[in-house]
Amino acid sequence: MSVEPSQNSTSSGAVRTEIDDSVGWLIIDNPLKRNALTLAMWEAVPDAVARLEATAAVRVIILRGAGAKSFVAGADISEFEQTRATSDKAKVYEDINVAAFRALKNCEKPTIAMIRGHCLGGGLGLALACDLRVADPTAVFGIPAARLGIAYPVEAIADILQAVPPAAAKRLLFTAERVGSAEALRIGLIDEVSAEGALAERIENLAETMGGNAPLTLRAAKRAVSAFLSGGGAAEMDAARVAAERCFDSEDFKEGRDAFLQKRSPTFRGI
Repeated sequence: MSVEPSQNSTSSGAVRTEIDDSVGWLIIDNPLKRNALTLAMWEAVPDAVARLEATAAVRVIILRGAGAKSFVAGADISEFEQTRATSDKAKVYEDINVAAFRALKNCEKPTIAMIRGHCLGGGLGLALACDLRVADPTAVFGIPAARLGIAYPVEAIADILQAVPPAAAKRLLFTAERVGSAEALRIGLIDEVSAEGALAERIENLAETMGGNAPLTLRAAKRAVSAFLSGGGAAEMDAARVAAERCFDSEDFKEGRDAFLQKRSPTFRGI
């Protein structure tokens, strides 16, 4: 395993990256505050995602919180007196939040949120920016904005609405209540709940399965899904079609055909 500290690490928290074979880990590391994100940590997310995306060996990116007790408990509220004290400051802060969400959503590699414990506020926003969300039975989800008197980012609300029905989204936003893993799964907020104590094994298996598939195919599929969900215009749809066409001209397509006929597992290289 190689470890690459974030360039924006601070004494009060850090966003770290680690690479383990074909898996890139994006780690929110502030366990004394349940991995709440400081402003500096929010700012560090896009660069950390970009580093993993640019690493050819990485096939899948997994987002997790440091330690075993919390995914991400949202933003560090102790900073709000300085960072969100006025609407102008709040707009700057939201832009930084949105940049972090978009870095994950626009990443061409598959992303998985590995969720234990608290997944609240901006932490839920980060999870929803990932392609898949897998939680263990200890996970708790919620949006406390209504109890703080702040507005949840509009773009993050759009992401919620892509996962759950409008009534479920309104309930989360209007009540600020927390829901457990079973309810989160029922309404579509997450994709899967692991067995107790089995989250790491499930994530490992899922990453291995996805990482063993053809990278260009996954990239084309993700681009097409994103284009449709965003109501993409002609340029986005054309880019999705080009990505799909590239698969048929790739060496991986030949490898896939050969492996099928030879009754062996394919070895894809992303070319």
